[in-house]
Amino acid sequence: MLPGIELKFRVDALGLFFATTASFLWIIATTYSIGYMRSLNEHAQTRYYACFAIALSSALGVAFSANLFTLYLFYEILSIMTYPLVAHHEDDEAWEGSKKYIVYLMGASKTFLLGALILTYMITGTLDFQPGGIFTTGMSQTLVTITYVCFLLGFAKAGIMPLHNWLPSAMVAPTPVSGLLHAVAVVKVGVFSVVRVMLDTFGIDVMSAFNLGMPTVYFVSITILAASVIALTKDDLKARLAYSTVSQLSYVILGVALLTPHGISGGILHIGNHAFSKITLFFCAGSIFVASHIKKISNLSGIGYKMPLTMAAFTIGALSMIGVPAMAGFTSKWYMGIGAMEAMDTVPLVVLLASTVLNAAYFLPIVFKAYFESPEGNVHLEGVQEAPKFVLVPLLVTAFITVAIGVYPDFLLSLAERVLQ
Repeated sequence: MLPGIELKFRVDALGLFFATTASFLWIIATTYSIGYMRSLNEHAQTRYYACFAIALSSALGVAFSANLFTLYLFYEILSIMTYPLVAHHEDDEAWEGSKKYIVYLMGASKTFLLGALILTYMITGTLDFQPGGIFTTGMSQTLVTITYVCFLLGFAKAGIMPLHNWLPSAMVAPTPVSGLLHAVAVVKVGVFSVVRVMLDTFGIDVMSAFNLGMPTVYFVSITILAASVIALTKDDLKARLAYSTVSQLSYVILGVALLTPHGISGGILHIGNHAFSKITLFFCAGSIFVASHIKKISNLSGIGYKMPLTMAAFTIGALSMIGVPAMAGFTSKWYMGIGAMEAMDTVPLVVLLASTVLNAAYFLPIVFKAYFESPEGNVHLEGVQEAPKFVLVPLLVTAFITVAIGVYPDFLLSLAERVLQ
């Protein structure tokens, strides 16, 4: 396109980590989509699957981008192709949610992100990713800091407050799309892009020399705690899961911004661990809706007796989000905790512990209501049984993997640690 700006791809450990997670979960998400869309006799299924497939292509394009130009191109394609998915139901609520979705994402990328790319090209003369970064400590600290802030705000898919509101609004989409948004592609592309820029555009040395790491940790800590508190107030199941996602995404950025080996490994590992756990939870929410059309947590009393497999999988996903040992979420939180101690700063450690308590506060009441309250008198559960196999089997598979990578995290952990080699 211009000197130093070309469409270019490469495969490295970080891209491979994200692409492996996304492409594997896509198989399961597509299977789930078939069961969900057919069970509810949804309209426009051809458009739905076409957009679903192109969204995967763009997510892998981001994963294997060799420079900021290529990443930006596929980042924008993902925004455009997921818009019809968010607006799928084509009612007033869907149009309102999808409008907010596209305005937030495209607005941030056309202002902050595009501005950051221009600044980067003007300062360095290239947009290529390089191990250790393309900025140097000899450059203007003011310009580098402004560029960094623009990147942080431009990647609105990362869900950092105050540019997070598109995510809960996008919950008007069908549940498989919610899983796609929250676990497989959209938000993961956001945090992956932030991590890529931090490590391969700015680099650990520049981040440390210009004191960009810990201010980022403090900034995203507000999102982690505030989103968890908001989640406590939501009675709609998907809305509570949405705010949980807003909170959990910032774990990834917090871990990498610690700029310590364990912190970076934990942050990257959380991309995969959160993906498997959160898609399990959204699959369970969809299964409950298919079987009973229940959306509110207050109507779930005794549902564990009617849908034992679905709620068992939900419990596994919830325990992983909390960070219970032997679950996927524990490993990444443990590494981030060690990273916080390596950074010799108590604030991120307190944030991790406080958010874990908040995670338990908004997930465990759902589990309690499902198993320890009687289904008798709950008119919403009359005639309810497990969802069809096409819906049920995928969520059981992701629940099993959530436990498996908690007990044996070596595969994903080795990829995460290889990023620093």
